[in-house]
Order: sequence, then C-alpha cells, then structure tokens
Amino acid sequence: MATAALSAQTRAGTGKGNARSLRRQGQVPAVVYGKGREPESLALDAVTLERLLARVRAATTIIDITVGDREPFKALIREIQRNPVRPTDIIHVDLYQVRADEKVSVEVPLKFVGTAEGVRNSGGIFEILLHDLEILVLPTNIPDHLDVDVNDLGLGQSLHVSDLELPGIEILTDGTVTVCTVVAPKVEEPAPGAVAEAAAAPAEPELIRKAKPTDEEEAEKAEKK
Repeated sequence: MATAALSAQTRAGTGKGNARSLRRQGQVPAVVYGKGREPESLALDAVTLERLLARVRAATTIIDITVGDREPFKALIREIQRNPVRPTDIIHVDLYQVRADEKVSVEVPLKFVGTAEGVRNSGGIFEILLHDLEILVLPTNIPDHLDVDVNDLGLGQSLHVSDLELPGIEILTDGTVTVCTVVAPKVEEPAPGAVAEAAAAPAEPELIRKAKPTDEEEAEKAEKK
C-alpha cells in the first residue's frame, strides 16, 4: 500500500466564482465525502498537489489529509478534473475518506511476468488489451500492482479476467474481458497497385534471329565456292 500526506484548508464559498478565485490564489478546490460523513469543501495548495501527483499513483495511494488542527484522516483521490486546454491546470479534486474496516474499489495496474510460450517458440506477438483491474479490498491491502504470469500462453491463445489467479482479492472487472493475447505475426502483402502494375507490364519480347555463323561454317562456305 502506497501512502502520502497532504494539508488542506476548509472553504466556505462554493460555485464557479469562488473556485476561480481560489485558483487565482494558487489553490485547488476539493471536496471530501465518505460513508457516514457529510461532504466537506476544502482547498489544496496547487503546487504541493502537483508535486504529490508526480510521484504517486493517485488511484491506489492512501493520502493522510490534515485539515487545520484536526486529526488527519485517510482518503483516496477519486477524481481529478483538469483544464481541457491546459491539462497541467487542476480544476477540482474529489476525495473519498476511507475506513480501516471498509472495503473500497480501486483500479490497480497489471504487471505481466515472463515471456509467452507463443512468443518464445512460435514467433507470435504479445498484445496487452487490459492495463488495469478493478478490485475490492481493504485500504491497508491495496497493492501497488498485480502480477500476471503469461509464460504458458501459446500462439492464438488469450487470457481473460476469469483466468486470473489472485488469492484473497475480489475482482470487480467483468470476467469475460480479455487481458492479453498472443497473435501470429502479420504477413505483409504487396499493395494492390503494385500487383496491378506487375500484371499489366508487357512480357520481355522473345529474341528471334539467326545465330551468327561460326568461323568454321564460314570456312566451309568458302571451300564450296
């Protein structure tokens, strides 16, 4: 489980005007909600937030949030809204307060281990179709990643979510979803234009002419004369 810490301030105002004013002051509007608590509006320091997001994976990192003089609480970042024109500018952040005895759903990255048999022995191409898996776990059990062993995957075979063996983890992603596959290498075919040109090209003309007489033949002709 990855952890980090962040300080926040309470904010009384809401609405677009208040949010724009906060951003001009170098702060990011945020809201924290959770089971058994009322949503609360907060303000986060923009520079500190950006630095934190640059070194952690937001979806799986438990953050200790300290608001003023209160005891810190643990939360997950549920949503980050960014400016569509300037993606580096964060517009708003949603935080979800977690509890030690409450399972939470998180998307965890998959890490593929080994080399597929279809690649090693048949020259196949390994393709990844699913990069993250949604699971349900206690906050203290959130993994940084999930290992997927692909050594036995042969040419033309696929691995589905239902095939994954992850003891102690409740998977929320649909079991029919394809995780990865090994496909045959593509054979490059000539372009249709090249085939047409080859078909239309005239054949080399056959050379039809008398063979040049040899010196012996010329000598025989001279004797007969």
